[in-house]
Amino acid sequence: MKLSVLVVEDEALMREVIKDYFESGGYEVTEAKDGLEAIELVENQDFDLILLDIMLPEIDGFSVCRKIRKTKDVPIIMITARSEEDDKLTGYELGADDYVTKPFSPKVLLAKANALIKRSYGNVCGEEGVISIGGITVNQASHTVQLDNEYIDLTPKEYDLLVFLMNNKGKVLSRDTLLSKVWGYDYFGDLRTVDTHIKKLRAKLGDKAQHIKTLIKAGYKFEENVE
Repeated sequence: MKLSVLVVEDEALMREVIKDYFESGGYEVTEAKDGLEAIELVENQDFDLILLDIMLPEIDGFSVCRKIRKTKDVPIIMITARSEEDDKLTGYELGADDYVTKPFSPKVLLAKANALIKRSYGNVCGEEGVISIGGITVNQASHTVQLDNEYIDLTPKEYDLLVFLMNNKGKVLSRDTLLSKVWGYDYFGDLRTVDTHIKKLRAKLGDKAQHIKTLIKAGYKFEENVE
């Protein structure tokens, strides 16, 4: 199941930009153009994340945040056109989890959202098989891989190898294990096949390659936390 985000923003163009970025990031997006509409939507359905503008018609973002926090613990990122410290303090006091100030990069907003989701819910692996660890996101339904929300191309075996490593994060996996699980029990290839594919996979992962650790004479391990 896709993560759901409610975008509360009175500027139609801004809503559209945010919607496009978050849908490309795998989210299901619902829009609200004012505070009243936002409150009604939150009362009638659950969201995994709310992006909430402060300057809204009908009811401002602070009031909406206060209302939501009476009944819901959903993560909230507030959006403001002003950078005053008092505004941010007010938002945090009302229960906001993070802040962005206009003008902002939609890419940065999406990164903040993903980080907040991870802090709030842990690494998410939903019904559609989305694995997200350390900036690497794999969608097993669409067989796509993203690095910090940028798609990369992997061969089928590189993809299968990455998925197996990520699904077994923290475990030491021998070359024999990887060969049998990724290539199949009836594969009679050389163990160096694993090393070759790991090397190619690391090259495509760029700075994320540090998550794949080599253990001398033991095999490989995918580590979530790296220095």
